[in-house]
Amino acid sequence: MDYYTIVLIRLVVAMLLGALIGAERTFAGKVAGMRTFGLVAMGAALFVTTSEYAGFMFSAVVDPMRMGAAIVTGIGFLGAGLIFFQQEEHRLNGLTTAAGLWVVCGIGIAVGLDMFAIATFATVITLVTFTIMWFIEEKIRKISKRNGHADFLS
Repeated sequence: MDYYTIVLIRLVVAMLLGALIGAERTFAGKVAGMRTFGLVAMGAALFVTTSEYAGFMFSAVVDPMRMGAAIVTGIGFLGAGLIFFQQEEHRLNGLTTAAGLWVVCGIGIAVGLDMFAIATFATVITLVTFTIMWFIEEKIRKISKRNGHADFLS
């Protein structure tokens, strides 16, 4: 298989894994959904892959983790845009979705570095965190309120 085909496969796999996580966010009624998550994962894979390819093209030693570090820094700004404070409820919103974008960025980096198994496993763990952990968190909140404690998970 030629390198361009490998790159196309990486980009498609990254986008699909990101979109899968984004589908859960869409289902949960969050603003950032399939397109956002898919694009973040694909973009991370694209940056890492092109960095790697540039090293081959120009016969240079390239550290793909430098690009990864830059990607993680950049995604912080996108994630920060999702987080906002609701004055009337004294509550932050968007933290979990922003954290999900951060993880999806890592998934895209893993795919861009040909770590498909790790990226797939991280996708599964992320989906478990977004779904099953939500139910556990809700039960803890109910117990906490029943016992007269403040809602420490808000």
